[in-house]
Amino acid sequence: MMAAEKVRSWQQHYTAQAAEPVKKQVVVRKSSWITQGEKVLYSIAGICLILASILVVTFSSQTDTLNRNLQSVEQKVQKQELKNAGLADEIKELSRPERIIKKAKENGLKIQDAKVKQARGLGN
Repeated sequence: MMAAEKVRSWQQHYTAQAAEPVKKQVVVRKSSWITQGEKVLYSIAGICLILASILVVTFSSQTDTLNRNLQSVEQKVQKQELKNAGLADEIKELSRPERIIKKAKENGLKIQDAKVKQARGLGN
């Protein structure tokens, strides 16, 4: 009897195990919508885009600085040209023959010839 009970319990246990499906652990890999190679390509393209942006900003900044310096130099040149034009007018005013004769008389010089010619410097 006891042996029969053992056989029955063993039989129930065995049939219960046989009835249960064998569970195998299946590894499911999630495939991403971007492959490894695409990730590398996108990363390289992103880095190139960032570097190109930095170069554009740097070049633009240098160009702006150069333009500002150029404008300040042009302003200085214009001021100097105005100053030179004023000095040229003053030279013409001071070298008039009538003024030279007047200054000569004030300083006690005698004018022998009534004709006074304007002397020109070399290169003028």
